Amino acid sequence: MELTQTRRPSGRRLSRSGLTAVSLLALAATALTGCASGKATGSDAGDATASAGGTTSTAKTGKVSIVVIGGKSDDPFFSTVKRGVEDATKLVKAGGGTVTYLGPANYDNLGPDVAKLTQTAISQNPTAILVPDWVPENQDSAIKQAIAKGITVFIYNSGGVAAANKVGAVKYVGSDDYEAGKAGGVKFAEEGAKNILCVNTVPGSANQEARCKGIKDGATSKGSSSKQLPLPSSNFGNPSAVTQAIKGALLKDSSIDAVVTIGVGDADSAASAIKQANVGGKVKLGTFDLSQSQLDRIKAGTQLFAIDQQPYLQGFYVVSMANQYLSYGVLPPQNPILTGPLLVTKDNVGKAIAGAKAGVR
Repeated sequence: MELTQTRRPSGRRLSRSGLTAVSLLALAATALTGCASGKATGSDAGDATASAGGTTSTAKTGKVSIVVIGGKSDDPFFSTVKRGVEDATKLVKAGGGTVTYLGPANYDNLGPDVAKLTQTAISQNPTAILVPDWVPENQDSAIKQAIAKGITVFIYNSGGVAAANKVGAVKYVGSDDYEAGKAGGVKFAEEGAKNILCVNTVPGSANQEARCKGIKDGATSKGSSSKQLPLPSSNFGNPSAVTQAIKGALLKDSSIDAVVTIGVGDADSAASAIKQANVGGKVKLGTFDLSQSQLDRIKAGTQLFAIDQQPYLQGFYVVSMANQYLSYGVLPPQNPILTGPLLVTKDNVGKAIAGAKAGVR
């Protein structure tokens, strides 16, 4: 999961291209789906957003109607997820079906708000609800209620197979945070890093802890080491505080030769800390997720990598899969359906930049 600053603003929304949409529309002719229309709104959990396909039909009509619950509308990460949802919606709409996107107004009360959005979706009686399982203790009851009413549920972005199995969802679509961390740890070690600092601005969060554990295990497998720098939750969303904390750690321990952050906002802070500590020639930088500043630094050679969970694919895959499953019972046997990790490095950053310009990275 990536919730941007509140959570990690990156300002990376670049101009979009119609390339993906054109190819999807070409596929639409062979992807006949269920049809109909109706209505769903985001009346709960504050000013929820609703978009990406118009209104929703009810399951009573026997038509395909999908509700996608995601991040808030101005979240850079989820704007890319939403682009994938919108492109997959073209296939759904080609057969007369509909997709609605609901998101919370903010992340201040995430678990309860997303649970309320799930209840809102249930009240519209759609054929499927697609939702991240960010805060299971708040969300699982509502998700199970949807399934008990005969609504098909897919978990995506956060929770993994364990969450999907626990609530009775069909599949999980997204990245594996632990495996993503392992890939990063291995990459650091292969590039010569011996002592890696994993900066965690959300200590105790299951997915962020998994990322740092993966970094450590990946590094250890190649003979290097890693330790975590857990920062107080009061530092979250405070770039200056994060910069100073990382700078202090670098000055205190001169053996640190790599820093990895759990998200792009913290990576910008880490880049500032490395510069201020005057250790840019020694300390390598990596991060989870993408933003324009990460792409620019990778291209310039001042950042080693970014671990991309490919949010566009999360949105596109989960909607497409739900549509085909509801229409024809077609379902890939794999679980999870992984969209990452994919490391963006100097070797492939050019394609990543092109993807960002198209609005899909």
